[in-house]
Amino acid sequence: MRVALYARYSSDNQRDASITDQLRMCRLRAEKEGWTVVEEYTDHAISGSSMILRSGIQALISDSGRDRFDLIMAEAMDRLSRHLQADLLPLESAFIG
Repeated sequence: MRVALYARYSSDNQRDASITDQLRMCRLRAEKEGWTVVEEYTDHAISGSSMILRSGIQALISDSGRDRFDLIMAEAMDRLSRHLQADLLPLESAFIG
C-alpha cells in the first residue's frame, strides 16, 4: 500500500514541531501496517476551515488524481479539513488519532 501523509497546524500559537510530531506518528503507523510512505504534504500556520488557501492540501488533492498513492494518512480528521464530509468525499483516508 502506497501512503501519502498530511500534517497541518493552524496558528502561530503552535509550532513546526507539531507537524514533525504528526508525521512521526503517521510514519510509525505506516511501518506497523507494512505500508510504504511515498509522499508527505504539510501546511504551516493555516486554518483548516478552508482547503483553498492551503498549498499542501491542494497538492495532495492534485496528486490523488494522478495515482501517486493509494491512501492518505493524517493524525486526525481535522488535520485535513474542518468541514470533513463534503471536503473529503473524493479522498480515501486513514486517521491514527
